[in-house]
Amino acid sequence: MEPAQMERTPFADLDGQPREMTAMLLAALDEMGRHPEIRRVRRTALESFRPRPGWQVLDAGSGTGEVARSLAAAVGPSGGVIALDYSAATVAAALERHDGSNVRYTAGDVSAIDLPAGSVDGVWCERVLQHVDDADLAIAEMVRVTRPGGRLCLIDTDWSSLAFDGVPPGLARTVVADMHGRLTPRQVDMGRTLRRRLVGKGLKDVYATPVTCVFGTPASAAVVLPMVNPMVPEHVWTTAPGVREKWLSHVDEAGARSDFLAVLTIWAVTGNVV
Repeated sequence: MEPAQMERTPFADLDGQPREMTAMLLAALDEMGRHPEIRRVRRTALESFRPRPGWQVLDAGSGTGEVARSLAAAVGPSGGVIALDYSAATVAAALERHDGSNVRYTAGDVSAIDLPAGSVDGVWCERVLQHVDDADLAIAEMVRVTRPGGRLCLIDTDWSSLAFDGVPPGLARTVVADMHGRLTPRQVDMGRTLRRRLVGKGLKDVYATPVTCVFGTPASAAVVLPMVNPMVPEHVWTTAPGVREKWLSHVDEAGARSDFLAVLTIWAVTGNVV
């Protein structure tokens, strides 16, 4: 992921966090990667991306490298994956998790990729663009480094689609609005803008798939939705005094009644470079 605007989510400024917070965020990345709904998003995207044996793939914003290692398995021993992330701590964590597959981990900027033009066959970029200052600049870089006929696969969140049931709707709206720019990025509509952005860059056969993630318990939601996670430190919250405690109490009560629900749409968009 790439550093974002002045008001940043913790994930957008991972290296700038205290050591304990960095460790918690890295663990959260791993836990999100194991979540059934995130896995469903990735399966949907991979089916559309269709990396082939022998491909060289760039994972732009690779986190701890879980997807990069899966892509390495897809492209086989004749292919390879470059796992690029801005965070030195994240790259170090990815190296610790390396399984011997054909992945090269490197720190760098998705908006200024240190690769020659046309040097990769495909780019995977998952839930990164919502955090960058200029998504179109980052996409232009991904297009630049991809050969004609290669493919981009962009996956991102439409935070404006986030909705809850089982909790007071007015309180939910307050919490969601107050946390934009801190616990969730200010670029709330990134997911649904990806198709337009790729069309605008001249890509062909652009295909967009919305995946609605459903979280039926607070524990399931807390893995992906920070405003539901009681482990997120209180000092990170930007709500008025008492709102956090009131909100989390209602979330717990909805969980106890088994009528808690949260839904969030994540978009997977692919296109061919001309």
